[in-house]
Amino acid sequence: MEVITCKTVAEKLAAHLRHDLSLDSLVAWAESAMMDGEFDPAYLPTIRDVVARIGVADVRAFGLTWEDCEQLLAQLGYSAQVSIVAR
Repeated sequence: MEVITCKTVAEKLAAHLRHDLSLDSLVAWAESAMMDGEFDPAYLPTIRDVVARIGVADVRAFGLTWEDCEQLLAQLGYSAQVSIVAR
């Protein structure tokens, strides 16, 4: 497994928000990353905390709302933007 960076986690969250990655798949990735992943040492506490939070998103008490995603992305140094386009 390659080193997990802030960008890696932000891309996973973005894929989930675009509906390219299901919640179950996102949680499975996070669980795997927590067990076997190597986190960027420069941002270890931040990445570890965000990935751990994603890993429990399938539990009803935790969930993963838009606001949660915004907060997690902000911790990683990113922000989410919405673009509305005609079909």
